[in-house]
Amino acid sequence: MNLSRIDLNKSMKEIKAIINAYDHIDPEKNKAAIATVVRVEGSSYRRTGARMLVMDDGVWVGGISGGCLEGDALKRARLAMAKAQSGLVTYDTTEDDQYQIGVGLGCNGVIDVLLTPLNFDNPNNPVELLKSCMAERRQTHILLTVMRLESDLNGLTPGQMLRYTGPESLAIFGSLHSELEEAVQQQRYKGRSAPKTFELADGSELEIFIEILPPEVHLVLMGHQYDVLPLTRLVKEIGWRATVVANPQKVMQKLFAVADELIAPADFNTILIDEHTAVILMSHDFKTDKYNLPKALRTKASYIGLLGPRVRSEKIFTELAQEGIEISETDMERIHAPVGLDIGAVSPEEIALSIVAEIRAVFSDRGGAALRLRTTPIHERD
Repeated sequence: MNLSRIDLNKSMKEIKAIINAYDHIDPEKNKAAIATVVRVEGSSYRRTGARMLVMDDGVWVGGISGGCLEGDALKRARLAMAKAQSGLVTYDTTEDDQYQIGVGLGCNGVIDVLLTPLNFDNPNNPVELLKSCMAERRQTHILLTVMRLESDLNGLTPGQMLRYTGPESLAIFGSLHSELEEAVQQQRYKGRSAPKTFELADGSELEIFIEILPPEVHLVLMGHQYDVLPLTRLVKEIGWRATVVANPQKVMQKLFAVADELIAPADFNTILIDEHTAVILMSHDFKTDKYNLPKALRTKASYIGLLGPRVRSEKIFTELAQEGIEISETDMERIHAPVGLDIGAVSPEEIALSIVAEIRAVFSDRGGAALRLRTTPIHERD
C-alpha cells in the first residue's frame, strides 16, 4: 500500500488517552459511552475516526470538534447511557438556523456522530477492540462499526464494532459478505475511513463505518547530541513514537524519560522499521552518518533525513559511490537532505519543528506550502 494513500488523521495519542481513562473507570460507580465521528461532508475541524470518551459524571476525554460540539454531545451521550442504546446525531453547520448546534462556526460542514454506550462486561466493546489493536505490533487495522440498521441482521445492533481480519470475518453479514468485502478493499486501497450504505434483501438499509487505523508515525533518531531531546519531546507531544539510537552512556539522562526506546547502535536491526517510519541521521559526525545511511536505506522507512548542509550530504553520497555503494533513484526519493522545511529555523527547538513538519507533509503527500496558497479543500473528500 502506498503510504500517501494512508489516512494519517487518526490520533494515536487521543486513542491512548481514551483507553487510559477507560481503564480507570469504576464500572460499579460510573457509566461511559464513546462518541465517534463517522461521517463528514464538507468542512470540519475533526475528521472521521475522531473520538471522545464520555462518563456519566460529565467528564470526557478526546474530542469530536474544536470544542464547539462536545457540550451537546455530552448531553446526548448521557441520554444514550440512560437508555443503553446507541444513536446517530447529525450536526449541520451549513444551516443558517440560530437553534442549530454549531451554527456560526464557519466550518460549513455536516458531521455525523455515533454515540455508543459501553458495556464493561463485553470484551468486544469498541474501546476493548481499540485496546486489542494497540496491544499488537505495528500494523494497519480495519474496524467495522454498525452506524444504522433498519431491520434484523444476525443480531447486529447499531454501535457494534467488529475487527476485519479477512473475508471470513464478514460471515455475520450474510448475503452482504461479498459486497462488504469489496467496499473494505476499496477503502483499504484509498487508505481512508468512510461510511458505506448497503441494501438488505428486504429493501431496508445497513450503514457501516469502515475505519482504516494505521499505526502511529515512528521516528528513529540516530544520534546522542543535545538537539535529540527537543525533537523527541515534540514527537511525543504530537503522539508519535520515538526511538533513539545512541550509546546509553552518552545521552542526556532526560532522554530516558521521554523516548519510547533507547537502542544501542549495535542493536539497530532489532528495531521494527516499516513504511510509517522516518529515520533521522543526526550524529553531527560525518563518518557516523555516512556509516548509518546505508543501514537506513536497507529498511522500509519511507523518509530518511540527514542533518547538515547540502554539500555535506552530497559528499556522503559521493564517497559511498566511490566505495561501490550506489544509491538508486528510488532511494534518493526517500532521502531528505538537508532535512526539514525552509522556515528559517535556528534553535534546536525550531529545527525540530521544521523536521516534524516536513515528515508530516511527506507522509500526507503534501508539499508543505502555506494553506492560503492551496486551491483545493484542506482535507480530501470522497
